Amino acid sequence: MTQGFPVTGQLASSAFPVCGKDTFRQATVPLGITHNLEVPGCTMDGAAYQDRNPFWYSFTCYESGSLGFLITPNNLDDDYDWMLYDITGRNVNEVYTNSSLIVSGNWAGTYGLTGARAGGSAKIQCASFPADNHPTFSNMPTLKKGHKYLLMVSHFTNTQSGYSLTFGGGSAIITDTVQPHLKSADIACDRKTITVVLNKQMRCNSLAADGSDFFIDSNPVAVLSASGANCGRQFDMDSFSITLNAPLDPGTYFLKSKIGTDENTLLDDCGTLLSENESVSFTVVPPHATPMDSLTSPTCAPIVLQLVFSDPIQCSSIAPDGSDFAISGSSAIGITKAAGNCIGDGLTNMINVTLSSPIVNAGNYQITLKSGTDGNTIINECGLGTPGGATISFSIKDTVSAFFDYSIAYGCKFDTIGLKYQPANDVTQWQWIVDSVFAGSDQNPSIAEGTFGPKQVQHIVSNGFCSDTVTRVVNLDNILQAAFQAPREVCPKDKVGISNISIGNIVSWNWDFGDGVSSTAETPDDHLYPNTATGKTYEVTLSVKNNLGCLDTAKAFITKLQSCYITVPNAFTPNNDGRNDYLYPLNAFSTTELEFMVYNRYGQLVFESHDWSRKWDGTISGKQQPTGTFLWTLRYTDASGKKFFLKGTSVLIR
Repeated sequence: MTQGFPVTGQLASSAFPVCGKDTFRQATVPLGITHNLEVPGCTMDGAAYQDRNPFWYSFTCYESGSLGFLITPNNLDDDYDWMLYDITGRNVNEVYTNSSLIVSGNWAGTYGLTGARAGGSAKIQCASFPADNHPTFSNMPTLKKGHKYLLMVSHFTNTQSGYSLTFGGGSAIITDTVQPHLKSADIACDRKTITVVLNKQMRCNSLAADGSDFFIDSNPVAVLSASGANCGRQFDMDSFSITLNAPLDPGTYFLKSKIGTDENTLLDDCGTLLSENESVSFTVVPPHATPMDSLTSPTCAPIVLQLVFSDPIQCSSIAPDGSDFAISGSSAIGITKAAGNCIGDGLTNMINVTLSSPIVNAGNYQITLKSGTDGNTIINECGLGTPGGATISFSIKDTVSAFFDYSIAYGCKFDTIGLKYQPANDVTQWQWIVDSVFAGSDQNPSIAEGTFGPKQVQHIVSNGFCSDTVTRVVNLDNILQAAFQAPREVCPKDKVGISNISIGNIVSWNWDFGDGVSSTAETPDDHLYPNTATGKTYEVTLSVKNNLGCLDTAKAFITKLQSCYITVPNAFTPNNDGRNDYLYPLNAFSTTELEFMVYNRYGQLVFESHDWSRKWDGTISGKQQPTGTFLWTLRYTDASGKKFFLKGTSVLIR
């Protein structure tokens, strides 16, 4: 939350431009709280970190490397904090909300020098008390060539004496070596206001307000004043304007630089001077009406046409109802409004003409300028109107449709989708995408699919001017999957319940229970396996057939146990031979509320399990135990709900 009125430099949007070769001295630091900030890995007992009493500095990296810098308080009892952000390609105001832009920082409450240097802290130091003596220097961050950075320096208390900021010790280059130049110049229709564009940012305070940094070669007129663009809100400029004492006659002129009354030419952000006698040419032409000669290429089914003009047009001369313009051509189209990009000076170089409906019919069209309901055509910044009757021709192609039909040839292993499209309106390009995967650019492709189920088919067409996309779901609904659920183990004389979970358009089922018994029921009756003297494992098979005659099979093994008596072996041999390697309750698969505990001879718990299949391997904390006797207890509830408690001993044999 902003309190008061931050001065220039106290906001990220008005940061001071700095260079590596300079020492920036901040003699005083005005008070002010601007924004809350997020500091990664740091909290402050519910309070927010803030760029309190801040100044922001901007610079660009010209060669990648490490960045070293030093903040030296004028009073070494002051505590300054800092944060470095990479704002390349981002809105500068994102530093207040987007913590991903943070490169490095230090918020330690320790007094004195701070900054980034070799051997500094590898992490951002959080806010602290001075007595905690946390490191005030962070390790030098790595900068990337071509990236733009913001450095924020803040002071939490309301008393401070200022500081100096110097760069050095790192390998990154943040000093711009490009020489400053005058890039271009253009004169307004009043023939005495020249706008000059620079090849780079230059300091606003290096431009003499009386315009004495410049003169017109051959000196037909005198320079009265100069002002930089946006210099009221920031420290540097990319262009400036010069005002002459009288209009120039038509012709070509050269604007040249010289030492002004401020004893310098222009300086860039690194203090490099613009050379004396640097020149840029411009041409003064007689006052003339601005031609209507440029139209941004229309898109498919345009509802707005954008006219572009070589000279600025007075926004007040544009009839809001669009009556300055008319459309003629292959179909009747009306105009509902017209407006320019009218910001600031009331001038615009483009006019958007809004149509009553999109142009969807192919053909040739014309937009014609005429006097509108405001009694005039459009008027340029020099007060000259463009004569009515001027026209611009343009062509439109028909809109297109990507709608398609399809057929499905079903199979057991693969289905084939036949896609059918009848092109119209000069469509010449097709693209098919199935489940987000490119599937071809033929007009009527056949696509084989080995995975059944719904398929999202996207069709994109174009005639080189208009395009269209249609998506349809093609359901390959011949999925066939045999599946069933059955217990892995069963007690003697217990019937086995089997659940059929097969899917598909199934017309027949064939069950084989592995003991000579079969069934063709969709859901078979509970099955009782033969009562044998020993346990035995049976393979159960389900084969299904769908309406297309396709087959699928599922198999599972069911073990009929020799006994379901629950007990714990009196000995086990954990030697990894695959026989009797574990200690656990046998046949406890159908129990609930199980608790199995193993103790050593000292009464210490060495193993605990509440899952009958989790077994003790004779180790404690991974260490093998020697031969010995161990006590165990077993609690459980059987299938009938009856509770049991057993205890005994088992011998571990090595």
